[in-house]
Amino acid sequence: MRIGELAERAGTTTRTLRYYESRGLLHARRAENGYRTYDESDLRLIRQIRTLQDFGFDLEETRPFVDCLRAGHPAGDACPASMAVYRRKLGELDALISQLQGVRAEVGAQLARAELEASAEVPGGPEPRCELNWEDER
Repeated sequence: MRIGELAERAGTTTRTLRYYESRGLLHARRAENGYRTYDESDLRLIRQIRTLQDFGFDLEETRPFVDCLRAGHPAGDACPASMAVYRRKLGELDALISQLQGVRAEVGAQLARAELEASAEVPGGPEPRCELNWEDER
């Protein structure tokens, strides 16, 4: 298949495919007329790259998976180098989850403080200063 058909079937653009070629992730063969040609194995490579990128892997992190498929393995994650990338990514995700849990706890504490202060206000007291009264602005 030619580059346009591969791009369409993979759900990407010809520009992206050329970029993958420039990074050495995709290898086009050339027809006698000079057109790039691809086959189903190239489509499988592109789908593997795109799936990993959807999961947050950067392009260079996909290389071991591509190499694994090129080596003839039925899945891109069947090789030790691919599994090492998975392990590293899981470590990164665990660190991000921990960081987000800390942020969530801080936001929850701020909300609890704000609710406590709001409930302690005297009824009939001054209007809260944090709210904008659009009628006064006109």
